[in-house]
Amino acid sequence: MYSLKIRVGTRGSKLALVQTGWVVSELEKVNPDIEFETVIIKTTGDKIINVSLDKIGDKGLFVKEIEMRLIDGEIDMAVHSMKDMPAKPVPGLKFTKVPKREDPRDVLVLREGLNGLSDLPEGAVIGTGSKRRKYQLLKVRPDLNIVPIRGNIDTRISKIETENLDGIVLAASGIIRVGMEDYITEYLSEDIIVPAPAQGALAIEIREDDNHMEDIINTIYDEKTQIQVDAERSYLSEIDGSCHIPMGAYCKIDGENIHLTGLFGDESGEKITVKSIEDRCENAQEAGKKLAQMILKEHNNE
Repeated sequence: MYSLKIRVGTRGSKLALVQTGWVVSELEKVNPDIEFETVIIKTTGDKIINVSLDKIGDKGLFVKEIEMRLIDGEIDMAVHSMKDMPAKPVPGLKFTKVPKREDPRDVLVLREGLNGLSDLPEGAVIGTGSKRRKYQLLKVRPDLNIVPIRGNIDTRISKIETENLDGIVLAASGIIRVGMEDYITEYLSEDIIVPAPAQGALAIEIREDDNHMEDIINTIYDEKTQIQVDAERSYLSEIDGSCHIPMGAYCKIDGENIHLTGLFGDESGEKITVKSIEDRCENAQEAGKKLAQMILKEHNNE
């Protein structure tokens, strides 16, 4: 082994720093002679915090500036939430294999006195900036009043008080990673809300030709997570989804087999199509593609 310094790019939010810190810690365990430096980069998505995502652009809002630094050689790798990443990496960059995933489900954080989705009073006000979450919640509870909110985890939770909400919907992975799981009122199974593709998984991005960096990062690769991400991201790529439409995917692994569920809807949420497919683990990417084609065909024929 020889001494090497690796510069790791990340957003500056509490969650982004915790996620990057976890990746660095895992890499240090198996690469003790490497020094890691965290480089905080402000993105467009961090600067515009009072407008919903579907009004200002796509998922790339949280990654473009970081990717430019990676292409320019100012950083050596970048850590992102995989669900924030567009279906295909930009030219010149690639994703490495993925480390272990956190809980992929969505959760409800409710005001004191409320115990879950079924306990919400009629017309309860729930905050989320996600159409995927909004329309799936309305399918179960059409009486709910869903209002848009944005911001980091602390900000969203504080809005329960400041904006007089009954609750909010968040990704379990984020709230668990920042050590705030005590705030979770209810975990929502994928039968109620299909998660975003690769929710809870981390994306590690490097330059396309950097094989040495890839070898280092592959030391923390998790096989089960990789199968799930391959299936869900293949679905995302084939369905060509964006943050403007409700779209989700979740892959369960049962031994050598996978059970993949996909969701696709229109912008208004009037038409939501959900279907599942089963296949072998080694066919994860093909299964994702096949499911997307099935769902698009059904959705467009309705």
